[in-house]
Amino acid sequence: MHVLHVVGARPNFMKAAPVLAALARVSGVQQTLIHTGQHYDSNMSDVFLQQLEMPPPDLNLDVGSGSHARQTAEIMSRFEPVVTERRPDLVLVYGDVNSTVAAALVCSKLQVRVGHVEAGLRSRDRSMPEEINRIITDQLSDLLFAPSEDADQNLRREGIDASKIHRVGNVMIDTLVRLLPRSRRYKPDDLPARYALVTLHRPSNVDDPIWLRELLVALVECSQDLAIFFPVHPRTRQRISELDLQTANGRLCLMDPKSYLEFLALQQGATVVITDSGGMQEETSFLGVPCLTLRENTERPITVSQGTNQLIGRDISLLKSEIRRILSGDTKKASPIPLWDGHAAERIAKVVIRGQHLL
Repeated sequence: MHVLHVVGARPNFMKAAPVLAALARVSGVQQTLIHTGQHYDSNMSDVFLQQLEMPPPDLNLDVGSGSHARQTAEIMSRFEPVVTERRPDLVLVYGDVNSTVAAALVCSKLQVRVGHVEAGLRSRDRSMPEEINRIITDQLSDLLFAPSEDADQNLRREGIDASKIHRVGNVMIDTLVRLLPRSRRYKPDDLPARYALVTLHRPSNVDDPIWLRELLVALVECSQDLAIFFPVHPRTRQRISELDLQTANGRLCLMDPKSYLEFLALQQGATVVITDSGGMQEETSFLGVPCLTLRENTERPITVSQGTNQLIGRDISLLKSEIRRILSGDTKKASPIPLWDGHAAERIAKVVIRGQHLL
């Protein structure tokens, strides 16, 4: 059996790593890893792959950035001959980036089976390109690997055959569980007792200069009460520099992007995480770290109902009051989320190979 994995951005690697490892333990399975090059940082990629203990991609399509339409079309045109030449039995796609939907479209037209890892997540906000990618990919997929009960219900509600849906848990948590002990070696010695960790990357936050300025001013103010560490993507750093805003007060620290283990070390020790990342909503819920999400909605509502996540939207007053509440010790308690146990990839592998009679 030949399984071909498609990844396009760093979160995809974190989801694919445990699945690659789980299938590698099964005899008779050949695997190919294709990186579309949708997001690619040559300075970070080698370290990232090394820390995840992943093999290097068999092929990088070097698509690069561009508009959603141009990027999706470019991935499709470059990926189609790969599928035609390599003839996989199953293509696994991950998450909700343009690479995910582009690969699913190509495979659907070539009559190649597709499995979607992290299927069924819905924000109900179609202004987000990721939401469109999720919906289309799920409709085209033959195997849908849902991370939680709400995702399972979303798929059934949309008319997807129940026999295609497999609730397996969260592969992001597989990676976290495996690497958490090692990440502790990356904890800086001079960390303060209390600090916030901030990440921002969504256009709704970083491409609106008025809102970004208001948010940064609020973070500078909050940094009087606790240190704030903000690993900044180069694109976001450029947006900040255009504001000509004084942020260097010694308490709000704008940092270069971190490797996964470095970032995980910061995350697990944080007093609070302030983010717009879907993956961090999941990781903080597992770690029991309070999470304030700068979005109006989330495709991961289970992190709100059962985890430590709270939606803040664009309410600066709410952001400040929630930080004060957390600093006072009044933190939201998480309850264990079913199947977020570090074994989701093993369940995926069982579903995949069961269909090929390799068990």
